[in-house]
Amino acid sequence: MKRINNIFYSLQGEGRNTGRAAIFIRFAGCNLRCSFCDTEFNTYREMSDEDILSAIRDYPSRFVVLTGGEPTLQVDEAFVDLLHQQGYEVAMESNGTRPAPQNLDWLTVSPKIFGEGYLVKGEWRIPDEIKVVFDEDTPEKLSSLHPSPVTSHQLLYLQPCDTGDAVRNKVITQACVEYIKAHPQWRLSLQTHKLIDIE
Repeated sequence: MKRINNIFYSLQGEGRNTGRAAIFIRFAGCNLRCSFCDTEFNTYREMSDEDILSAIRDYPSRFVVLTGGEPTLQVDEAFVDLLHQQGYEVAMESNGTRPAPQNLDWLTVSPKIFGEGYLVKGEWRIPDEIKVVFDEDTPEKLSSLHPSPVTSHQLLYLQPCDTGDAVRNKVITQACVEYIKAHPQWRLSLQTHKLIDIE
């Protein structure tokens, strides 16, 4: 049984897959507690793998995003294989503190902890994209991000933090833009689902 916070159908709002119709399976629970997180951790229902397949079966998209919370607490390669067997392309959004299944089609890591060796430990699955939530402290944090996890094929995104304060958000967004202009290996990722007011 898996603890599921929500299953819903929408558009991917962030990163390389922005704009794609996607089935989101949001898992409850996380090993971190970030102040800007938009997930309600205390609400969930227990669902079997068969329950989950039944819940997503009628959506027309074959693109599934496993998110949370922290999905690596509950998702293993067997579950990803099960989705593959039903014809789904499987992406995951993780904080990168735990190993992700190797058989994912796409892995986005949004690091909340920075330092040498982070994101690559032993035989961990290398992320396809790294998405850093940008706030006032981010430039200093990025300087401690060890270069070893970053490979030439990875996409690097900075996403302005939504603080709930419009004035502060504007300052953060402008600082993010200026950082990218000075460090062009990074790209801007906006939370387009919030901009157009969809889930």
